[in-house]
Amino acid sequence: MEDIIKAEHLTKYYGDFLAVKDISFSVKKGEIFGFLGPNGAGKTTTIRMLTGILKPSEGKIRIFGLDAEKNMVSLKERMGIVPEMANPYIDLTAMQNMMLIGHLYGMKKKEMKERSIELLRLFGLYEKRDKKVHSFSKGMKQRLSLAMAMLPDPELLFLDEPTSGLDVMSARLIKRIIKDENKNGKTVFMSTHNMNDANELCNRIAIINHGKIVAIDTPERIKRIGREHTVIEFSVEPFRFDKNIVPDVEKVKVMGDKIRIYTKDVDTVIKNIVNYARKEGLKIISLNTQKPSLEDVFVYLVGGKNE
Repeated sequence: MEDIIKAEHLTKYYGDFLAVKDISFSVKKGEIFGFLGPNGAGKTTTIRMLTGILKPSEGKIRIFGLDAEKNMVSLKERMGIVPEMANPYIDLTAMQNMMLIGHLYGMKKKEMKERSIELLRLFGLYEKRDKKVHSFSKGMKQRLSLAMAMLPDPELLFLDEPTSGLDVMSARLIKRIIKDENKNGKTVFMSTHNMNDANELCNRIAIINHGKIVAIDTPERIKRIGREHTVIEFSVEPFRFDKNIVPDVEKVKVMGDKIRIYTKDVDTVIKNIVNYARKEGLKIISLNTQKPSLEDVFVYLVGGKNE
């Protein structure tokens, strides 16, 4: 399958600080590619290099088969870019923002107006089309930013943390539209630290930590990295727990009224839990086992083994 993005040995220094360290990857036509990492890992720096905002210190980028550094002006006509911080002009209305983007892309007036109305309806913003953006919530601004990016019908979408900090309904709407755009043939490069979004949306993901890619594959294959461990999650009433009853396990984590234990020895740990509950007169409310989630493996890979 055709490579829409091909990055080779990308490196970026800020003075003496090495932010991105010799990373290479490709994004296939028609896939949603997730770029995951903790804050400061190099996600946004990489997107800025891919979209021409930053010049790599070393390495090459090809987009649609073209050298990005030499052809970025023409390539941007085929891209839609949504930065992490929503960027519409707050002293313009939603419709004025849309029309401004249409003019920048050289769209005909009738076409840009019809497309703007279509997108504002899609994003639930049509009734607010004549309101200035400074009155919009963060979710509304993020929806408008994505509508602006989609206006010229780009072949490639770059989304930097598209659902970060949004309410549930706005996040769901944006995820549904990302899926629909992908079904219509769009390629999507999406950075995120939301594991649920990555698992739900992405065909493949790359995990970056301290500027280096530590894993790249499908979400399900990356989950197999943690296959030797099982997660035991349980809750007791009244809620109390002594970690000493489960020695020699990978990790014990308290989550609200539940305890999660990561172990290779499921049989022994469950017996210890049951014996502890009986001895202490505790009622077991729930007890289940599951394989590590994408979030579990992500934490493992970026150095959170002892969290």
